[in-house]
Amino acid sequence: MAKRFSTLGRYPTTRLRRNRREDWSRRLVAETKLSADDLIWPVFVQEGRNQRTPVDSMPGVDRLTVDLFIEAVKQARDLGIPAIAIFPETDPAAKTPDAREAYNPGNLVCRAVTAVKKAVPDIGIMTDVALDPFNSDGHDGIVRDGYVQNDESLEALVKQAIVQTEAGADIQAPSDMMDGRIG
Repeated sequence: MAKRFSTLGRYPTTRLRRNRREDWSRRLVAETKLSADDLIWPVFVQEGRNQRTPVDSMPGVDRLTVDLFIEAVKQARDLGIPAIAIFPETDPAAKTPDAREAYNPGNLVCRAVTAVKKAVPDIGIMTDVALDPFNSDGHDGIVRDGYVQNDESLEALVKQAIVQTEAGADIQAPSDMMDGRIG
């Protein structure tokens, strides 16, 4: 007698959709739940005082000066968001081919981190370790004669990570793409 094969393979012949038909039952059997505890809020900071500037490419998102940023971080904390990630808009006059503002202990990122640690010490702070916000060429690496200077870029990134940590950053987010960066 020939053996019969199912086209369904090992798929159950009993469909369990009844467990997902109603909202209450979907919530009851859900394997994954997302809450404010799972979020890191990206915050965009800018120089100045009492200014809020829309980010054109992200409707509903604003760059905030540090004073407004602190109040927004307090609200995020009160909503249960455990951490923020800080991204600066660097003044074009502070951008240089060697991105030296990245490792200036008085730069915007370090000032923002210090202000948050003082005003909202119970929220985690993540900083972006990358040279592009500080590089007049817009690159994540230092460029000379048309080539990225990898080792020199790594040295600048290490200095940047150190000043951010000394300012109070809890987490470093290495977003640059330099060879040998991690490890």
